[in-house]
Amino acid sequence: MLTEDLKKLTKPEKLLLINDLWDDIIQDPSDIPLPSEQKQKLDQRYAEFLEDPDQGTSWDAFKKRLKKKS
Repeated sequence: MLTEDLKKLTKPEKLLLINDLWDDIIQDPSDIPLPSEQKQKLDQRYAEFLEDPDQGTSWDAFKKRLKKKS
């Protein structure tokens, strides 16, 4: 698809295309490079979690806290 063709799409069509592209990209996450700084940070956070798993907040609890603020 050419750039000019993309510009002709409606916003909902563009969103669907983005979704389809993202779904295709994440099929094999090993193809997505991860900068070493990010990998180190993730490894550090995971190690901290393993040391004290109860210290963090679950995703559900975090979402509830966010909803209360809005």
